[in-house]
Amino acid sequence: MVLAEIALRQVVIGRLLKVRIIDTHTHAGLNWFEPVETLLYEMNANGVSGAVLVQHGGTYDNDYLFECAERYPGRFKVVVQVDPEDREQPDTLEKLANQGAAGVRLAPQARARRGDPLAVWKCAGELGLVVSCQGDMERFGAPDFMNLLESCPDTQIVIEHLAAVRRASPPYEDFSAALKTAQYPNTSIKVPGLGEVVDRPPRLRPHSQFDDVPPLFEQTLDAFGSHRMMWGSDFPGVAGREGYRNALNGVREHPAFCNGDDLEWVLGRTAASVWGFPDDEQ
Repeated sequence: MVLAEIALRQVVIGRLLKVRIIDTHTHAGLNWFEPVETLLYEMNANGVSGAVLVQHGGTYDNDYLFECAERYPGRFKVVVQVDPEDREQPDTLEKLANQGAAGVRLAPQARARRGDPLAVWKCAGELGLVVSCQGDMERFGAPDFMNLLESCPDTQIVIEHLAAVRRASPPYEDFSAALKTAQYPNTSIKVPGLGEVVDRPPRLRPHSQFDDVPPLFEQTLDAFGSHRMMWGSDFPGVAGREGYRNALNGVREHPAFCNGDDLEWVLGRTAASVWGFPDDEQ
């Protein structure tokens, strides 16, 4: 490692001693994935103060996530899912909000089966629930999704997984189209670890390092600004890539976030603002 890299890492570590870290994309469950205690181990080991528990696909019973939030006060916010076959989605969503939900997970193409097709999206905004939006670049960049964003200005919508760019190839046309969602002030975006967007190196060094990292974080920063970007580990899926600690380090050591207070916003301040974590947990 060259001296410049060592110096930069020392500066970053010094800054991080004062930075609050919130993980905005985690999963836990009894029917799939790991129990929440496994996540808590990673959080405690890496100085992560809070996390957003996002309900995993195919699960519409959200009781376990509410139980986790109740057992560990102040550590978690819950993002629920509602059954797409439920004809009373707005009513169900209101009940879940009253139960303590902070958000709901929806796909860009999610539409109500009757009445206003965007009823559940608008209902989320009325209830103060954040939409964690799971999709792909093509759907995020489509005119239909742009129209949805314009039609639901009071609904906070967080785009998951860096718009699912994953291992796209230059010139990143679909990704650039998806980043146009930044023109709507009710949007923000989750930033994953580098292992979600870059291939594993064929030769692993003692310190985690990726080769040929594309400028995806830089493009996202130009579009959204750090105040609308938030780190999300994708636990426990991240364990099959670079691992939790390295996913965090890949973001907090990235040169895109070395200016001003950008790193503070990406690692915690944006999440605290959007998801409503208490300010006094700095």
